[in-house]
Amino acid sequence: MGILSISNLVSEFLLAFSALLSIINPFGMAFVLFDRTRFLTTEERVQLSRKVAIYSFSVLLVAFFLGTTILGFFGISLQALRLAGGFVVAFSGWTMLNAPTQPAEKRIDAVSSGDVTQMAFFPLTIPLTTGPGAITTTIALSASRSNEWRDALESALVSVLVSIAVAVVVFVVYSRAERLARVLGPEGTNVVTRLSAFLLLCVGVQIMLTGATEYLATLSVAD
Repeated sequence: MGILSISNLVSEFLLAFSALLSIINPFGMAFVLFDRTRFLTTEERVQLSRKVAIYSFSVLLVAFFLGTTILGFFGISLQALRLAGGFVVAFSGWTMLNAPTQPAEKRIDAVSSGDVTQMAFFPLTIPLTTGPGAITTTIALSASRSNEWRDALESALVSVLVSIAVAVVVFVVYSRAERLARVLGPEGTNVVTRLSAFLLLCVGVQIMLTGATEYLATLSVAD
């Protein structure tokens, strides 16, 4: 590419993409999405998945390019973001873990199309897909950028490519959540959904522990 190093671009892309994909875990979250959208048709779920993917792309881009600036403007530390965001994720996981299993027919009358539209951003995008774990990861990756224009250009390009790749994976997996559930059957889907909810609870707790540990480390250094 002349100005830019292809090897650096590939290595940075793989590092950021693998880190975000492991944190977002779209395959596990697909069953959570299906559990919350059993009342939708296949076409409606595809449209909802597309919105979640677009919102996820937007959130990642904002976190990559403006995350550090936004946190600094409001005086919010990464530790505080992890503690607050981890609590939201853990609470969501706990709620889903203890929610009674209900057939789809009983949910249709309780949810309107307007609720589905709002659901695309919260909670399906934030905090379930691009939650505090993904946001803090993108901010940490962007914080390590060099001020040298070539490195900054490479990092910016990688940020855009990673955001696109993650959004594509989210859409492909989420839009096929019903197929995955059909393969497992009702009982298997319920088991995987509960397991995903438990893992979500564990992720939230781990994010809070990381934030608390980092905050205590800053206190020890200050002393």
